[in-house]
Amino acid sequence: MRWPPTVALPVALVLVLSLAFGCGGEPSPGDGDGGGGDGGGGGDGGAIDAPDGTPACDAPASFADGLAPTRLLHVAAGAGGGGDGSVGRPFATIQQAAAAATPGTAIRLGPGEHTSGQYVAGLRGTATAPIWIGGEPGQPRPVLRGAGQALHLVRPAYVVVHDLEVTGQTANGLNVDDGGDFADDTAAHHVVLRDLHVHDVGTGGNNDCIKVSGVNDLHVLDSRIERCGAGGSGIDHVGCHRSVVARNAFAGAMSTAVQAKGGSTDVDVRQNRIAITGPRAVNLGGSTDLDLFRPPLSTSAPNAEARRIRVFANVITGLGDTATPFAFVGCIDCLAAHNLVRGRQRWNVRILQETASGGGYTFEPAANGRVLANTFVFAAASLSTAVNVGGGTDAASFTFSHNLWYASDGGSSTPSLPVTETGGVVGQASGYGHLPDDPQAPITAACVGAPEAGAGVHVPEVTGTLAGACRAAPPAAATIGPQDGC
Repeated sequence: MRWPPTVALPVALVLVLSLAFGCGGEPSPGDGDGGGGDGGGGGDGGAIDAPDGTPACDAPASFADGLAPTRLLHVAAGAGGGGDGSVGRPFATIQQAAAAATPGTAIRLGPGEHTSGQYVAGLRGTATAPIWIGGEPGQPRPVLRGAGQALHLVRPAYVVVHDLEVTGQTANGLNVDDGGDFADDTAAHHVVLRDLHVHDVGTGGNNDCIKVSGVNDLHVLDSRIERCGAGGSGIDHVGCHRSVVARNAFAGAMSTAVQAKGGSTDVDVRQNRIAITGPRAVNLGGSTDLDLFRPPLSTSAPNAEARRIRVFANVITGLGDTATPFAFVGCIDCLAAHNLVRGRQRWNVRILQETASGGGYTFEPAANGRVLANTFVFAAASLSTAVNVGGGTDAASFTFSHNLWYASDGGSSTPSLPVTETGGVVGQASGYGHLPDDPQAPITAACVGAPEAGAGVHVPEVTGTLAGACRAAPPAAATIGPQDGC
C-alpha cells in the first residue's frame, strides 16, 4: 500500500487505527512502470499489513497496476524543437510527445521546469497497454508551473499521470474531461492520477487543483493537494462514475477537499487525511448547472446530484468554526463511515438540497444517507447543532448509528439528530483525538485505549483500515479504536 508523501505509519499504529479506517478491495500491486520514486520528497510510506500478517484490505487496484511500458519517449526541460523523443533528442513538450505516443508508451519528463499549459486530446491507450505521463524513476518530480492549466486531457482512455509537481495555474491545476460528449460514457475513462503534488492553484475563486468532468473509472492516489482556489476543490468530480480517491493528503485553502456532483455515482473517498480551511471537507453532491450533468438529465425519471458517494476511513482534522466534515447535498444512498473528525466545526453533518425540481426536471431530495461509526470531536462553543437540516430534504430517511460524540471543551456532547441513533457513545473522550492536524505529519502515537472499542457496527463497504489492514468483525470492530483491545 502507498501513503501520502512523508507519512509513515509504524506497525504499532496499525492497531491503533485498525478499526476506524479502510474498506474492501484487493491489495494494489506495484504499478510496474518503474515510476514510483520521485527523489523529491514524494514516494510512499511502504506497505503495511495487519500485525498478524493478514492480507491488506487496501483501496482496489487500478487497471494499470502490474503493467509496464514497452516504449519510452523522453521530454526534457528547455529542449529545442525537432526532437524525436530519444534520450539524445528529447521532445520539448508533453504535447509533442503525446502526438507520437502509442499504446504502451511512457512519456518520461526529466527533472526541471517544463512547459505548462499543455492540451492533449484523444490520448488513448488500451487495457493492457496504457499510456503514462510522468517523471523519470528515481528523479525529482518535474514541475509544471503557471499558465491557465498545467495539463488538460480531453477524451483520454487508459492513461496514467504520475510523479509531477503542478503549481501556479490561474484556472485549474489538472483538468480531465469528456470533451463535451456528455451522453457518451466511453468518452473519457480509465484514468489514474497518482503520486502528484498539486498546490497553490487559482486566483482565489472557484479554481480546482484537479478537475474531472465526465470521467469514468478514475483513480486519484497517493498525492499531496494543497492550497487550491479558496472557492474551489482539491478534486472536483462533475458527472463522474466509479472513482476511487485514496491515500491522499489535502491541506490549506480550498472550499472542499473532494466534491462529487453533477450526476456522479459510485465515488469512494477513502484513507485520506484532510486538513483544509474551507467550509466542507467532503461535499457529497452539490449544485450543478442543469446542462452539465453526465449523463444528461431525464425528463421522465427522477434525477439526483449524486448517488452512492461513500466517504470512509479518513482522518479529518483542524476544521474551522464555519465548517462541516460531511455535507450531504442532494445525495442519494450516500455514506460517511469510520472517519475520525476533530476540530471546531460548526456542524458535524449537513443535509441540504441545493438543486430543486423545475424546468421540466424532477430532483430527488437528499435521502437514505448513512452516518455510521464515526468519531466526532468538537468544541461545543463553536457547534451550532450536530446536524444541520436544510429545506427540501428527507432527513428522516437517514440512519445514524454507533458514532462517538465528544465536546472537547467541556460543553454538552449530546447531539441533536433528525432520527434516533442506535449504539452511540456520548461524552467520552476519543482515544484518538490527539492525532496531528498536519496531514503531512507522521502518525506516531502509541496504542491507547478508547471508549469506542467494542462499540462497533458492521458496514459492508468498510472492511479495512486507514493503513489498508483488514478489519476485525464486530464487536471487536470499534468505531475508531484498537483491535481486540490492543
